[in-house]
Amino acid sequence: MRLLHTSDWHLGRQFHGISLDEDHDSILAQVEQAVEEHRPAVLIIAGDVFDRATPPQSALTRFGDFVRRIGASSEAAIVVIAGNHDSAAQVGMMNVLADPSRSLVRGPLDVEEKPLVLHDKHGAVAISALPFSYEFAARACYGNDDISCPAEVMAAQMGSARRHVPDGARWVVVAHAFVEGAATSEGERPLTRAVGGIETVPATAFDGAHYVALGHLHRPQKVGVGHIRYSGAPLAFGFDEEGHDKSMTLVDMAADGSVVTTGIPFVPRRRARAIRGKLAELLAIGTVSDDLIKVVLTDDTPQIDPMKRIRTVYPNAVQLSYERNAAPTATSLSEGAAALDQPRQVIENFIRFIREDPISNAEGLLVDEAIAKLAVAGEDA
Repeated sequence: MRLLHTSDWHLGRQFHGISLDEDHDSILAQVEQAVEEHRPAVLIIAGDVFDRATPPQSALTRFGDFVRRIGASSEAAIVVIAGNHDSAAQVGMMNVLADPSRSLVRGPLDVEEKPLVLHDKHGAVAISALPFSYEFAARACYGNDDISCPAEVMAAQMGSARRHVPDGARWVVVAHAFVEGAATSEGERPLTRAVGGIETVPATAFDGAHYVALGHLHRPQKVGVGHIRYSGAPLAFGFDEEGHDKSMTLVDMAADGSVVTTGIPFVPRRRARAIRGKLAELLAIGTVSDDLIKVVLTDDTPQIDPMKRIRTVYPNAVQLSYERNAAPTATSLSEGAAALDQPRQVIENFIRFIREDPISNAEGLLVDEAIAKLAVAGEDA
């Protein structure tokens, strides 16, 4: 049986305030082309379909139109799970009108994790779809107050799923998790709400599965063994992903459950990349680039209105800094770390974490005003 494994589309996402709608249209067209050319029996979307729990209507429409086109133009079944960026309830509602013989859509947890069972000439293939869940929801679902970390959530899901796999069936597990030993990127949010909590899941949690289609981490990679894989995100969502190859994973499963995987490269509409040099040198290039750009200037002195001038050549430049101002750091502390005696920095980091864009100048003025009022109130108390 042939599977096409994708994940982490993050529909509705922006890149430092720049819409990625057209970039996502290009990616979805490439997924459709892969379905048409390779004819998988199943298209898997392993979570983070959307970038946030309340995506814009354009993202919902984009996904709905895509699913309708796949349903009309191919015989592929579709398996979708909610990721940590998604609203579980919203994703779960997509299952209401779906054809249960060729789809499995999982949003909230279910105490009975029943698979989608498909057949090829070698027999049955059971596909278990295990959506992301925080510990509190898992405790309520499984009636187990001892669940306290993502590994224990996954253990409960896998235990339920195993009970429903038909005897002799090959088993595919779709999950959204951070598996031990995998490489991360800046764009992934933590999977635990506890400060200092352990968010990883051991690869042994998936014992018995013939293929594990993972979502959450944005780099395509296997984890320990070849049949436990992340397909990765189709687009770069941060400058730390510059140069990373993005792909979807074609999986061919044999009669004995062994798999052969092939990466199908995504060709991005535009790339996220950093450029470095003196302002005059960068402007002299002349050719306009649509890429998403981070600029590091090597000029010894401040330049006049550098971002406005850079954008005549790089209209999607979103960051600019001077190399001479870069302070060396002795540690790799999180960008979000800030002392509690620096309230403005704490607020700035919180806003950046939630929406992945810095606060605006107008917002900064409101924050400063609020902090000043609190300081006056404290002095008067």
